[in-house]
Amino acid sequence: MIRKDHPAAWLLFVFAAVSICCGCRGRQHAWILSSDDRDMIGSHEAGAETWKPLIEESVARLLGRCTDGIQTVSWIDGNGTGVRTVCFAGVENRSSEPLGDFREQIDDHIDTLVGQAPGFRIISRRYVEAALDEIRCRPDALIIPEKRRELQAVLERQDQPFDYLLFAHVTSGTTAVNGDYQRDYQLTLELLDIHTGESIRESALLRKGYHRSYLGRLKYRLAGSNSR
Repeated sequence: MIRKDHPAAWLLFVFAAVSICCGCRGRQHAWILSSDDRDMIGSHEAGAETWKPLIEESVARLLGRCTDGIQTVSWIDGNGTGVRTVCFAGVENRSSEPLGDFREQIDDHIDTLVGQAPGFRIISRRYVEAALDEIRCRPDALIIPEKRRELQAVLERQDQPFDYLLFAHVTSGTTAVNGDYQRDYQLTLELLDIHTGESIRESALLRKGYHRSYLGRLKYRLAGSNSR
């Protein structure tokens, strides 16, 4: 038994206990998340918990609007249903955070969800990226008619004509409160009919709080409940 009248021994015991509880600083642990596990929440930046719901909500809203919106189609499927052919230009980051390796995942997720929707056919990203490289054009510059025509010409040579351009961009807004802050993430999709110039825009918004400690989060929750 360690006696408290021996300060050095007592401090050594406390240090050992803290080391056992916290583990070595250089050691990292990992596990496989099952389908029932929630996505981990990023402590400093947006992660899967942010991008997945934003993508799913914005795509669902856009496709829902398209049922009564622009109707240009280039071909009819075997059931006699018109099919819209879409060229997805990729996501543009206008937020305060880097997208990092989530950029490719956002592109792929949007691409997949739109391509799976009835009445839509999406051009392979491989064709689109190669065409953009050939005409040396940034995706956001495709709003210029001349650039759109250049892209059309390249893709038509590959037997990949399209009726619509799909744009996506991410924005953010930050509210700081004494070291803690709230960041609002917004994903906006715009589907542009290249024949008529008509477009449909839909957005999804997600708010996320960042706190320097659990106490900061508790203080925020208590303040919110007292204001009601």
